[in-house]
Amino acid sequence: MKCLIVEDDFISRRVLKELLSSSFDCDIAVNGEEAITSFRLAHEGKRPYDLICMDIMMPGVDGQEALRCIRALEKELEVPPHLEVRVIMTTALDDPRTVVQAYYKGGATSYIVKPVSKQKLMRELRILGLVS
Repeated sequence: MKCLIVEDDFISRRVLKELLSSSFDCDIAVNGEEAITSFRLAHEGKRPYDLICMDIMMPGVDGQEALRCIRALEKELEVPPHLEVRVIMTTALDDPRTVVQAYYKGGATSYIVKPVSKQKLMRELRILGLVS
């Protein structure tokens, strides 16, 4: 399975890659613009992502905007709802407004407050049916 890690912080990228690389073929994007491009290229190459772990707060195109663009691309590509990429948003912000924006406005599948631990991440991946 394929995963895209979208994170502007080097340490957070490294931690996520270590946690996910045993179950996923991981690609890295350092901002929202790279995430959108990577998502598009993966679909063009007929190897779409199964999972995207994306930070919300990034310079330039943030995670919320990148997710809106990715969901719009899925609609353009006529991806059936059951095949849409699962997106776990990660953030240091634990405020209800951010959660509402990620889920209801952005189309996030899940939400994890940093620091991301192996237990939190694996629990979410099991709930999403991506690991057993």
